[in-house]
Amino acid sequence: MKTRRQAQILELINQYPIETQEELLIRLKDNGFNVTQATVSRDIKELRLLKSLSPDGKYRYTSISKSSSDIKDNLHGFFNSSVISIKPAQNIVVVKTLAGMANALCATIDSNDFTSVVGTIAGDDTIFIVCTDNEYASKLVIDLKKFL
Repeated sequence: MKTRRQAQILELINQYPIETQEELLIRLKDNGFNVTQATVSRDIKELRLLKSLSPDGKYRYTSISKSSSDIKDNLHGFFNSSVISIKPAQNIVVVKTLAGMANALCATIDSNDFTSVVGTIAGDDTIFIVCTDNEYASKLVIDLKKFL
């Protein structure tokens, strides 16, 4: 069921300009998938979907290529268009984003497999990145700022 649902999600985001998780949830329900918003959120993270700026100036869900150069290009472009600030707080890096962009940006950060990152948490406009220690957090801030 999960595989079919995630395949349907990829098909839907390629077919429609889906801007929110709620829109995706409605489209899934229209296609016979009775799921919760939490399930859709997990699927978005597992599929490593991100929001990209479309030609009409709106952000919509898109999938990213699995190649490392494409992921780095996506991260670079995505950072430029959505990050407001990056600051260390001991072993945690706090990334402030435009409203609604933190979840997708967090999934993109996760896809880069930074070795010093223990885990990430995203809200609406803030990401907490937990590093193994303060030194790694400071280095990660420098590395992330290179994408700006």
